[in-house]
Amino acid sequence: MRAPVDKCSLRVVTPYGPDGGSSRVRVFDWLRWLDLNADIHDYLGWRNADPAALVRQPGKVLRAELSLRTLPKTRAARLLLHREASPFSRGRLEQRLLSAAEFAIYDFDDALQWDVGGGWARRVAPKPRKCRFAVRSADRVIAGNDVLADWASAFSRDVVMIPSCVDPSSYSRKRVYDLNDPPLLVWVGSPSTEQYLRLVEQPLLEINRRTGARIRLVSSGTTSLGPLDAMVDREQWTRHGAGQLLTGCDVAIAPLADGLYERGKCAYKILEYAATGLPVVGSPIGANRLALHRTGGTAATRSDDWSEALLALLSTSAENRMRLGEKAYQGVAQNYSFSAWSSSWLSAVGLGDKSNKELVATEAY
Repeated sequence: MRAPVDKCSLRVVTPYGPDGGSSRVRVFDWLRWLDLNADIHDYLGWRNADPAALVRQPGKVLRAELSLRTLPKTRAARLLLHREASPFSRGRLEQRLLSAAEFAIYDFDDALQWDVGGGWARRVAPKPRKCRFAVRSADRVIAGNDVLADWASAFSRDVVMIPSCVDPSSYSRKRVYDLNDPPLLVWVGSPSTEQYLRLVEQPLLEINRRTGARIRLVSSGTTSLGPLDAMVDREQWTRHGAGQLLTGCDVAIAPLADGLYERGKCAYKILEYAATGLPVVGSPIGANRLALHRTGGTAATRSDDWSEALLALLSTSAENRMRLGEKAYQGVAQNYSFSAWSSSWLSAVGLGDKSNKELVATEAY
């Protein structure tokens, strides 16, 4: 006998709470923007699923695991699974959740299928295996960029590409484009991605030597960046404070390695920079390439490219930086905003053009 159907219009399973980067961008921001209610299961609601922290909370973890395993007993009308259900599963849990729903959607925005690094937890619960199970089990897959969509299409007949989006109107806009003294570059990201700054260490140090420029690094990380530490000013990342930290800077940077995993990233840094109205220099890897093109950013591959691009932006007039900032803002509004993609997202999760008044939910976000 099949389990009864839960009449909640949308059940969401995601590994992180609203402060978790990917869950915020791919799930919570969409629910907020569309004013949708949903039955939300976000594991412990933390910003990440660091195994070292999880093992110190065995009671909470056990309750979260038991809660997930009881979900299939009441079949969801629509289930949206983002990334994974549990950091400790090996894919069968995700398969059960997706298979039990009337209509199941799997969403991912990183190259989880190629994420083979990490410690013991990754060996016990490998992300590539989990991602393959989920893609094969879902009725529809939402991929964050074309690289992910192309891969998923080998395992699923229904794949749609919806980029990670921003709400440009929610960002503080840069209005003054006169250079700071000293000039101020900015980088925003997670502790795990700070490593990419080391890829452009030499051109950054050269720009510092020639112009005195410093880097405002907005992150919750604390790891040393070697020689770059001498020109870095760290600022703690917060969900509501990052945007204001951007507006006081002159040029934003988005370096990225040319690796298989990196090609699956969704260029979110560039979108945030553009929504603020900042000129951007970035590595044209994966989704970065198209985002740089659409927002008028400068693509830089070699060290010389980085040095020349940064020096050009710091040497040009305030009026030209303003023009570039406006082009960036218009590009992100037209191509990567919630407004531009709302109809596509609603259709992808099976809600079509329904308004919030037509939705019935058990838990409001």
